[in-house]
Amino acid sequence: MTELARKLRVVDYFTLGWGTMVGVGWLVVMDDWLLRGGSLGAVLGFAIGGALLLPIGYVYGQLVMAMPDAAGEVAYTAKVFPRNVSFATGWMMVLSYFIVCPYEAVAIGKIAGYIFPSLDSLELYRIAGRPVYLPHVVIGLGLTALLTVLNYRGIRLSTSFQNWTTFGTLALFAVFVAFGASKGSAANFPPLFTHSGFVSVLLVMQIVPYFMTGYESVGKAAEERSPNFRGQGFFTAIWMAILVGILFYTVIVAAVAYAAPWKNLTGERFMTAVAFERAIGSHWIVRVILAAAFLSLFKVFNGNLVAASRLLFAMGRRGLVDRRVAVVHARNQTPSVAVVCVGIATAACMFIGDAILVPISEVGSVASAAGWLAACAAYYRMAPAARERLVAAVGVAVCVCMILMKIVPAIPGHFNKYQWLALAIWGLIGAGLGWRERALSAASAQ
Repeated sequence: MTELARKLRVVDYFTLGWGTMVGVGWLVVMDDWLLRGGSLGAVLGFAIGGALLLPIGYVYGQLVMAMPDAAGEVAYTAKVFPRNVSFATGWMMVLSYFIVCPYEAVAIGKIAGYIFPSLDSLELYRIAGRPVYLPHVVIGLGLTALLTVLNYRGIRLSTSFQNWTTFGTLALFAVFVAFGASKGSAANFPPLFTHSGFVSVLLVMQIVPYFMTGYESVGKAAEERSPNFRGQGFFTAIWMAILVGILFYTVIVAAVAYAAPWKNLTGERFMTAVAFERAIGSHWIVRVILAAAFLSLFKVFNGNLVAASRLLFAMGRRGLVDRRVAVVHARNQTPSVAVVCVGIATAACMFIGDAILVPISEVGSVASAAGWLAACAAYYRMAPAARERLVAAVGVAVCVCMILMKIVPAIPGHFNKYQWLALAIWGLIGAGLGWRERALSAASAQ
């Protein structure tokens, strides 16, 4: 059987983890973040929510070092839980990665339309009152095709693309934040909270799992490490991804609120760009921000496509879904069928249009937290020492709280009926695929 190519280094795992985590939410839905929590509430929400992920990151670091398996959470839970738990965990994590891909495919059309207003034309239809434009669809399909081909061709090509776009994003981020900070004022920060202090922070913390999902994607590419790679590198890449992610989100929220009176800009399209443009008084900084957004969009789309395809491939290899997705390309040494499946599904889902953006972050948060919960619970069962079990228990508690924040009706910001419906549809698709594979296995065994 052809194996996956082994070519990745520590820097590649960092750019996969952080690059998969940070997309274009900081540009596309900044107004949603600030309206949820206010300037200080949003900063605290990302800081506290991100810090709570550190024990979970510790658990993942230990698990990846012990089991460098593309199945990730599927492999970890299979050690101590029944097969159904392992399947459900993997299927939820596939959702958490896959769901980002159509998000980015839609977002690129939205950003392109901001740069070239003529692209906001040729309306095809509306969903939830939001128009879907033909040029946006064409651009999104083009990017989806490009990244699908890139990942089909080889992991080294994909990670080189990931490295350039990740460090390019960080460089441009440093430039526009530094200039914006030099012209802003602390007088722009109010209102610090949009609700009570606790509720404001809570509403932002609810979406942190979605916007911080990605550090654990390191484990999905663990089988593609270079021959001289040391296991500790997995741990380093995961923790660095989380820490840099926390720093990035808190800094960008604070910088936008500092640059201009943010409350007056929440109705603006891409308020991050508008805030910095007003602070500097020149349009050149918008070009820098949009360049950073494009690079960030490319890398997060690419990283999530890598993670989703590897996890789907590993589930096929274990017989949890159709075994045909476990095919490895003989020459490229990539999970070619899984890559194509994710690409096609992304192309289909992006036809939902702009209406997909904010609801996706809500569903993705619960899917991520469910996967993290299962991984922490598995590590608790496997950990040899009391210290490790304590860290795992803290991780379990954090994940349970993240899930409850979204599903308990009494808590502000809980799931609405459409989000429940989306989650139910995904669960039914998974149940159908799992049942089909079990039926085929049983028939072949007779």
